[in-house]
Amino acid sequence: MQTKHLLFPLLLLLCALAVAMPMASQTSRADYRIVPLPDRIDGVKGSDFRLTGNCLINYSTGNREMERNAQMLSQYVEDLTGIHLSIRPTLASKDQAGNITLALDPSLNNDEGYRLTVTPRGVEVTGKTAAGVFYGIQTLRKSLPVGTCTTVNLPPVQVTDSPRFVYRGMHLDCSRHFFGVETVKRYLDIMALHGMNRLHWHLTDDQGWRVEIKKYPRLTEVGGWRDGTVLGHNSAVNDGIRYGGYYTQEEIKDIVRYAADRYITIIPEIDMPGHMLGALAAYPYLGCTGGPYKVWGQWGVTDDILCVGKDITLDFVKDVLDEVMQLFPGEYIHIGGDESPRVRWQQCPLCQERISNEGIRAQGKQSAEALLQGWFTTQVQHYLAEHGRRIIGWDELLGCDVDTTATIMSWTGAEPGAKGAKLGHDVIMTPNTPMYFDHYQTKNYWNEPTAFGGCATLKMVYDFEPVAADLPAEMRHHILGAQANVWTEYITCEPQIQYQILPRMAALAELQWLQPEDKDFQDFMTRLPRLVEIYKLYGWTYRARSLTHPDEQ
Repeated sequence: MQTKHLLFPLLLLLCALAVAMPMASQTSRADYRIVPLPDRIDGVKGSDFRLTGNCLINYSTGNREMERNAQMLSQYVEDLTGIHLSIRPTLASKDQAGNITLALDPSLNNDEGYRLTVTPRGVEVTGKTAAGVFYGIQTLRKSLPVGTCTTVNLPPVQVTDSPRFVYRGMHLDCSRHFFGVETVKRYLDIMALHGMNRLHWHLTDDQGWRVEIKKYPRLTEVGGWRDGTVLGHNSAVNDGIRYGGYYTQEEIKDIVRYAADRYITIIPEIDMPGHMLGALAAYPYLGCTGGPYKVWGQWGVTDDILCVGKDITLDFVKDVLDEVMQLFPGEYIHIGGDESPRVRWQQCPLCQERISNEGIRAQGKQSAEALLQGWFTTQVQHYLAEHGRRIIGWDELLGCDVDTTATIMSWTGAEPGAKGAKLGHDVIMTPNTPMYFDHYQTKNYWNEPTAFGGCATLKMVYDFEPVAADLPAEMRHHILGAQANVWTEYITCEPQIQYQILPRMAALAELQWLQPEDKDFQDFMTRLPRLVEIYKLYGWTYRARSLTHPDEQ
């Protein structure tokens, strides 16, 4: 009798566990209506393809990029479903039956476009380039269910897709607050999930210099550290805690490789001539007054900037750029150029002598000092051009008479971007409203983490159109794409970064990939929860309220 009494509660416990736990033999079904929505999803007749652990991932023999893509796909499938897929190099078409095949097709029109084909016999992800295959892999990944199962049924389909913009960016400021290597890599992982291909990495500013420059070790030894940080929005209280950090060149090379494996190019920003207190604190002779200078523990704009009347300043800039170019192989170097007060130049004999010697004269609303910044920027432009590089700068450069080979990043609004395109500049649209993700996601922000200010809701991001309606057709190709920025004055930890970007990054991804006539916010909101399941899987922080209140004012 005692045994029976013990067995009954045990049976109840086992039944409860059976209800609570998914069965290992569970079969789930894929859904290709993902974020961003592909250009075309065409159903194909036939039965579902059954994805099980017996399937293989085939890739072209001897193609290292495709092998890496296969490895990533295998990991993604295992992350989402628990199904492990082995990878195999192959040339024989017979090996494709019952498996997933990654292939190249030079006949596709767009370098980043792809075709995903599912038939009862197998799955094929095809791209013109390995990058295109990678984006096809992301679509397959996001189509899969999240949850342990033994079989996933993939309905027969042909998905064809290519991005609207060549530049699909996110920005991360690691100067105001410093974030370690693993945080940056996770940021890149989030970008890859959303089909983005440019990380604008802000590495130097008044609050800290974060990149090791071997010729100038004091940039990180001194310029990488501040004595304390202001609390709140420039209150009278400073925490008095020494704060800082920097990336060694080996760490940067590692991050650059990690990004490249995900087809993301990193664009470093070395801000000049303003936002340079990190450098001035380390090498006071670079300033107009000679200092002393301190790495700033507050936020805002300081009058102390580089003295461009000194040849030694130009030598310093070139030396720094030499090492930066060795670390970052991409075409672009971002040189900032924003928020550069010129009061020191007005008072500096050397800067005034430079103005005189170069024959610089005020022109209308452009002061001689503004044109001196244009002269300085041109020197940097030409130096980088000699090394096969181009500059990106903030839209203040439009007031400095810079050459049209400079790409303009429009941040003070959308209008400077349209103006720059009309002048012949390539332009990246990142207006502070709604593309600054350090802004609040609602006007009712009393329950939100402290942020810079302003408001950019999920719907505001989705509705943004990078190409102005009145921009002439022949100028529209100058709008390279769109980017969202994450400034970190008030963002101190990785979960807070993720909270600020998710799910707004999903809205950004859709405007970067879709043609404007194909966007539909209500439809986007029906697809977004499936993407959020992946956020949950990886433990990423996101603003859940945006799923139910996407336009909360």
